Formats: sequence, C-alpha cells, structure tokens
Amino acid sequence: MKIGQLKQYREKLAKSSEAELADELVKLRKEQFSLRMQRATGQNPKPDQFGTARRNIARVKTLLRKQRTATAGGK
Repeated sequence: MKIGQLKQYREKLAKSSEAELADELVKLRKEQFSLRMQRATGQNPKPDQFGTARRNIARVKTLLRKQRTATAGGK
C-alpha cells in the first residue's frame, strides 16, 4: 500500500463500527488464506502482499480491541 492509500484505509477503519471491523477481519483472513494457497500451488504471488495482509489484520484487531475496551469501560 502506498502512503496515501494507507492513510485512507486507516481513516475508513477508524470510522467503522465493531460489526464492520469484524467483517473486514474475516475478509482479510480469507485474503491471507488465498495468498497461502497461491504460494502452495506455485502461482507465486508478490511477497509484499503477505506482509501487507498481516499488518492490515493487526490494524483491524487493534481497533476492535480498542472499541471493545472502550465499550466495556463505559458500562
């Protein structure tokens, strides 16, 4: 991801609800699985895509955790 794209992606995630983040996490996990299958079948995806997928999963999980702790702390 380029810097401009990354900033837009972060802003989109920050505005998302918990359910939307959970859906995004599922989508990213499927993408990660697809990349692993492509590598296993010899299709050779770009190596940087693995790191990008992993970092995006971490971003979503971080935001989910923050939202859940904010919700739990507010009760």
